[in-house]
Amino acid sequence: MKARLSTTFAAATWLWLATAPPAAAQDAAAYFHQNCAACHTIGNGRLTGPDLKDVATRRDRAWLARFVAAPQRVIDGGDAYAARLVEEARGVIMPALPTLTPALIEALLDFIEAESRQGPSQSAGAQVGTRPFTPADVAAGAAIFTGRQRLANRGPSCVSCHTVRGVGGLGGGQLAPDLTRVFERLGGRQGLTAWLGAPATPTMRSVFATRALAQVEIAPLVAYFEQSARQGGQDNRAGLTAFVVLGFGFAAAGLVVMDSAWKHRFRSVRRALVERAKRS
Repeated sequence: MKARLSTTFAAATWLWLATAPPAAAQDAAAYFHQNCAACHTIGNGRLTGPDLKDVATRRDRAWLARFVAAPQRVIDGGDAYAARLVEEARGVIMPALPTLTPALIEALLDFIEAESRQGPSQSAGAQVGTRPFTPADVAAGAAIFTGRQRLANRGPSCVSCHTVRGVGGLGGGQLAPDLTRVFERLGGRQGLTAWLGAPATPTMRSVFATRALAQVEIAPLVAYFEQSARQGGQDNRAGLTAFVVLGFGFAAAGLVVMDSAWKHRFRSVRRALVERAKRS
């Protein structure tokens, strides 16, 4: 009986080991979805960056490894293909990720090749609806952006760090990029949807790693950003101007108040001492 149980356990263990994906492949898949899927798909068309399906047929593996490790260095080196990628991405340059190691880069390239050989890839990206957004969608997105509607996972509101044209008040936050034309910069509805689902910048990753946007919050935000881009015009400068003008105004008012207080300071002891010094 014991021998039969041991044989069964050994067979089950062997079967699990034989069918389980290698640890490197699992790490590469997780890394791709956390860091790359905001800008790339494997088989579902371009987002901000190119579709990576069969990317190994466009450039050799050594070039791909160099570019993934240090995109800016390859671009600065005058590589024509890298320059074309930047142009097609509307000037957006792929960031260098400090967590990438040579071994992980090789595992990522293996993962992309394996996914490219499959039919429907699990990394094809989210399917984005094509229905026109309604005024209600835009209004809901504005409420989420400005913080009037709290995020489901308790993340900070967008306006804490970002602004858009026409947001009102003092124009929103100035710590992060102006999002007036982000819909265009990230390639439209699909690219922006993917980016909001898995933000790729270090700051956004750290903020939303445990407070990701819910799917029901992403579509209204996309609607709001699409409306902002369609209104035309440049990025929001009115808010910054109002902030500077009000800042100078409050500073001047503060100086006037302090000057007035200083004029009415207690003088009796000082005046007596000065008069006594003049007489002596």
